[in-house]
Amino acid sequence: MAQEALRKLALGALLALAVSLPAAAQSLPSSRGQGPEWASLTADQQQMLAPLATEWGKLNADQRRKWIGIAKRYPSMNAEEQQRIHRRMQAWTKLTHEQRWQARQQYRALGTLAPDKRDELHRYWAEYQSLSPPEKRMFDVQPVETRAAERKRRAAPKKTAPAGPSPALQFP
Repeated sequence: MAQEALRKLALGALLALAVSLPAAAQSLPSSRGQGPEWASLTADQQQMLAPLATEWGKLNADQRRKWIGIAKRYPSMNAEEQQRIHRRMQAWTKLTHEQRWQARQQYRALGTLAPDKRDELHRYWAEYQSLSPPEKRMFDVQPVETRAAERKRRAAPKKTAPAGPSPALQFP
């Protein structure tokens, strides 16, 4: 039962990560270097999109237009929404190419779920979000390589001292 709850919470966490990523970052770029250039953005747009400045040249035209649309709506967002947008942009830019690919794949997979399954995952995510930080840490999972190294360390035979008195303590 506990493992099932953990699995559902983990799936909910994955759902939330994938759902929280901006839609502009969800599709693989079909063409690079097209669309509005960074220099053609207004100062306000550049300021709002600053976390993406180094990535801007890698975005395709559709992604750039999507981000510009978000930048236009940004002034009408409340402070919490603005902070959330910035956090997501910063988190996205820190991901490796492989991590971005995985996030896109997860997002696509979630899109194929039946609506009731998506609702269930949303409920699990909301349940997880309501936990205190120590309770959330109970669901932290070590990276695979760390767990493997730990298993090897535990499986290695322990060196013990030979039985009997120490040679230094023996008398002739």
